[in-house]
Amino acid sequence: MVAECRAAPDEDPLDCIWISRSPIPAASGIAWALGWMTDEFARDGIAVKRVAEAGLNLVAPDPERQSRYRFREAGNIQALAAHALGVPTRVIGLTWIDEGQAIMVRPDTRIMEPGDLRGLRFALPGFARTRGESIARGMALHGIQNALALGGLTLDDVQMIEVPAPPVEQPSAEGMRRLWLGLEWLAAGRIDAVYVKGAAAAESAARLGLSVGLDLDAYPSRLARVNNGTPRPITVHADMIERHFDIVVRFLEQTLRAADWASGNLAELKHILTQETLSDISGVEAAYRGDFHRSLHPDLSRDRIEMLATQANFLWLHGFLDRRVDVERWVDPRPLEAALARRSDPEGAQARRFETLALPLPLIPT
Repeated sequence: MVAECRAAPDEDPLDCIWISRSPIPAASGIAWALGWMTDEFARDGIAVKRVAEAGLNLVAPDPERQSRYRFREAGNIQALAAHALGVPTRVIGLTWIDEGQAIMVRPDTRIMEPGDLRGLRFALPGFARTRGESIARGMALHGIQNALALGGLTLDDVQMIEVPAPPVEQPSAEGMRRLWLGLEWLAAGRIDAVYVKGAAAAESAARLGLSVGLDLDAYPSRLARVNNGTPRPITVHADMIERHFDIVVRFLEQTLRAADWASGNLAELKHILTQETLSDISGVEAAYRGDFHRSLHPDLSRDRIEMLATQANFLWLHGFLDRRVDVERWVDPRPLEAALARRSDPEGAQARRFETLALPLPLIPT
């Protein structure tokens, strides 16, 4: 029987870990939905809980147990903003899932190529209560810039029309619709174009009878799609890595296992994603196309790290971060290397599990 999470901030024994819930397709969330995370840690008496995010409360630099023992696979804007404030997280994996990034227009607006975006009025959500929580604004600004760059244009070639910032709240189906308020303005003719991404946005756009003016997923260069969810970091508190290295490795093992499962179970995966993304099946199918289900595996490849650095630099230049983030120093490859090693040699996994517990692991500076 797995104990309930204690409220006390004692570090030992570890009896609970948290997984952040974000309305996106994440292998760690799929592993939880399949019951694998719960089963993996039950034998150690460790409960596994999901926690919905609200605002910039990711892994706060305080003694709360939830902050120290939380795994987060979600958008990079909040993760970067929190780390820029000094929160001692580490990136232990990066995923890339194309998720329906597009510029939406009304059906009577004819867009044949990126250059046709010149002069249009784009929705730009306002800043939220803090710059690091201004996810909608950050996504829209970078998405618009990426779309314009495909046609040799810049942000100076279009008009930005401020729309109200969506409320900072825990994810819900209604909340996801409010995230894309610009679509309502577009349908009403108050603006000409809106950047969107994901299942809830696709669902809302279809409901309003809007059209895809420019499909960013259709362009071969991934640089055209670097944004909040591309790449998406898996982060955990540095203290968790140093004190509970084996738990971090096992979390990644189950994440990789779920990514393997997803690659061969598309129909079942779509059902899980309707729950995870707070959308219906039509929204999921519109946002997640092709072989997306085969690419949920986290890695720390050079190109993903460089694309995260590109995103970090964009956010810094446009005022979303309190300080620059050195992405290279933020990444800790050791847990993923250990998880991959165990998967390639399962017979030696148990022995290495106890070996890693005894290794003195040096702290990485923030």
